[in-house]
Amino acid sequence: MKQKLINFYHWSNTWTGTIVLVLIFMFFVAQAFLIPSGSMKNTLLIHDALFAKKFAYGVPIPHIPWLEIPVLPDFKGNGHLIDGPKPKRGDIVIFRYPKNTKMHFVKRCVARGGDKLFIKDKQLYLRIANNDEKTKKFAKQMKAKIVEVNGEKFVLNPYMSLHPGIHHDPKVNEIMEFDAPVFNYGPIIVPKGQFFMMGDNRDHSNDSRFWGTVEYKDIVGKPWFIYMSWDKNYKIRWNRVGKTIDEIEEGLRNKTLTVAKIDKDEK
Repeated sequence: MKQKLINFYHWSNTWTGTIVLVLIFMFFVAQAFLIPSGSMKNTLLIHDALFAKKFAYGVPIPHIPWLEIPVLPDFKGNGHLIDGPKPKRGDIVIFRYPKNTKMHFVKRCVARGGDKLFIKDKQLYLRIANNDEKTKKFAKQMKAKIVEVNGEKFVLNPYMSLHPGIHHDPKVNEIMEFDAPVFNYGPIIVPKGQFFMMGDNRDHSNDSRFWGTVEYKDIVGKPWFIYMSWDKNYKIRWNRVGKTIDEIEEGLRNKTLTVAKIDKDEK
């Protein structure tokens, strides 16, 4: 055993060994992503460079980085070598854009298969599993308000209390020429096994309101931690480096990471 470990050590220090180990790490453990847009502001900002935890929802079919060519067949037909837990409501998820699977999007999962939702006057209404009791239980868990619409119970804006990065832009209103789904959408029932994704920057996000739900086969992973972040002037945001999403949200809650400062950086 000792000799095998010595041999492995020497092999890992060769060019071949180094490349193989890096590819294994990128294929199955973590992959670097750069946030290109402000759709997840104020939780994730433009030029947040983060590692994705690729095993969070099972083991996806590995792809050659940048080229996005799969290196193995999709044996199971669901985009994964090994199935895992599915995204939970409220998770921030990295997934392949259903309209162009070579592109990656990062959004928050706001509904799962069987959930009913609609948007009215930019406000999100969510009914868990199309069931009153499950909806009330979820509302309590999320510290959100329950409303009744046409005899059915819905949670109103279920994620805003616990996820302070979620916000609306008061400058965006229906007087402006803007895509209608931002203001009013649905109602729909999310298809079984699929997920409805929305950006935290609700009025400036290209998400499921425009192109539909996401299947499990397109789920890649979830953000792990930010390893580098810089503003439009290439000044490093040291207060974000090394932070997990939970730590970023905690900073927003307790005002140690202020929205005002974020807005200043991103103008």
